[in-house]
This record gives sequence, structure tokens and C-alpha cells, in this order.
Amino acid sequence: MMTQPILASKDHEVAIPALEVSGLSVEFPSRRGTLLAIDHVSMRIAPGEILGVVGESGAGKSITGLAVLGLLEHPGRISGGEIHVGGRRVDTLSEAELTKVRGREMGAIFQDPLTALNPLFTVGKQLVETIRLHSDMTKQAANARALELLQSVGIPAPEERLRQYPHQFSGGMRQRVVIALALAAGPRLIIADEPTTALDVSIQAQITALLRRLCDETGVGIMLVTHDMGVIAETADRVCVMYSGRVVESGPVEDVIHNPQHPYTKGLMAAIPSLHDRVETLAQIDGSMPRLNARPPGCAFHPRCPHAGPKCSAATPPLVSVGTTSAACWLQQGGCQ
Repeated sequence: MMTQPILASKDHEVAIPALEVSGLSVEFPSRRGTLLAIDHVSMRIAPGEILGVVGESGAGKSITGLAVLGLLEHPGRISGGEIHVGGRRVDTLSEAELTKVRGREMGAIFQDPLTALNPLFTVGKQLVETIRLHSDMTKQAANARALELLQSVGIPAPEERLRQYPHQFSGGMRQRVVIALALAAGPRLIIADEPTTALDVSIQAQITALLRRLCDETGVGIMLVTHDMGVIAETADRVCVMYSGRVVESGPVEDVIHNPQHPYTKGLMAAIPSLHDRVETLAQIDGSMPRLNARPPGCAFHPRCPHAGPKCSAATPPLVSVGTTSAACWLQQGGCQ
């Protein structure tokens, strides 16, 4: 039987969020100085909600997810802010305490499913071990739960598949197994980092639909990290747009997509191919994401922004409400001059 939903409805009005990040900063000390990778990022995910975190490579999406999971590679460290999962602060936990929280309270789905699956053990053995690690189930009960999980993620002939090894599964089926592993202990939160990038378009659509269904049925909150605004549009409830380690726009996905307020978000939307308007070349944002050791002063996007003025290079704009969304842009706060 599937885990009972945490929410009775999709209104997301709940007392305890699946994830609450407040003022998160992540830095990487180096011989040439300290590099600030994440700069005062805040976000919230309610149970039963999918938050899409989007931006170009280097925006800080994956590092934010790794910080939440407590998987930052040395010398990376959290230098400020707080992270709460299900109301429990996790950024101050020891590694031993974090190991208990991972899987039980939060799971992860990464881009390459083979990195999460052991080729030497059957899928059934890996599921059963994960279930028993985070519960007091007997082996028989864990086997039944493993079968249930494979059924829930849409794997045909689950009894037979439990006895097979990862190399006997297609890429899409392996990703379904990884999703089953992430759900094994009934976590409150799942970090899904580019879970469909390595898959073809048809399988990608199946996996995003599966994440949406599981989110609705179990009440798990999902942070969906991707560079693909199309995936966000089809799957997420809200979207958080990141640029150079900061949140530059956030809000309900429909509002951000159809009425973006930040020039960077507008550029991302303009670069999406249209089925209706045939053009010879796609729109693009000139320039590239700044390196951590060469972040420009003020608004980090101003060297690429067609609306930039003197104020943009002088001061960093705060994230403020702009209609139904929030945006960090001087253009929306009295002008850039």
C-alpha cells in the first residue's frame, strides 16, 4: 500500500513545510581566496508540492540541493543560514546524524541512475536493504514493500524484476528504480537533480509525469533541479530562478512563465523553441554565467542585461514582491538609473 498522503488537498496551506531554507550561503575556501557559491538563498517547499529550481550551468542549483542533503564536497561548507526538513534543522547535524536522516526524511534522485545502483546486487536486494535500514520491517515485509514500490513507479512484471540486476534494465527503467529507492522509507522531501537529462524525450515525459503523480499521491515535497524550463512548465507548482548563486525570481510556475519580471527569466523563456512560431535562429542571452572568482559588483546579471543602468553595477537588488511573484531587479524597483 502506498504511503498515506500528508495533504488532503493541493492548497499547500500546511504548518510544517517539507523544506525550508533561510539565508543559505555556501563557500569554497581556496588558495586564492574564498569563493561564494550560494549567496543568501531562501526557498520553501510544502508537502505535496514540486518546486522547480532552474538556471544555467553554474547558477548554484545543484550545490543548493547538495547542501540540503549534507553532501557538499570538501572544502565546500555552509557559511550561513538554516535548513529545516519537516521542521527539523539539519544543517547543524553531525555526519552520523545526517546518515540517519538521509533516506528516512529526505531522498535523492540524480542524473545518472547507475551512480545510485550497485551493479553487483539485484534491484530487489538493494530495495530491501534500504527499506530495512530505515525501518524495523522483517525481511518478508520489506520484500513485500519492495514489490509494492516497483509497482508504484510503473515497472512491469515487478516480481521478476526484483531478481534482476541494474544492467538488465533500460535507462528509463533504472531511473524508475532510483525513484523507488528514494521513496523506500517514505521521506518528506526528495531532491531530484536533473533526473531526466540522460533520457530521451518520450521517457523524460514519463518520468516527469511519474514524479508529479507520486508527489500528489504520497504528499512528498520535491525540489526539481533542472536547466529545462519546459520540464518545469509541465511538472512544477512553483519555480525558483537562480543566477550566480542567488535567487533572482520566484513564484507560481504559470505566473513566472507567462509574465516573467526579471530580464534573466525573460531571456530563458525567449530561448525556448516554439511549435507555432518558426524562426531561423533561437533567441539567446549574450555572454555567460560569471565565474565565482569574477562575479561582477552589484547585480551579477548586469553585464548581460539589455536594461542595465548605473544602479545595477553599484548595488545588489533585494528580492521583493512584484505582483504574484518575487524578483531581484532594480528595473522593478524604481528603475536602473
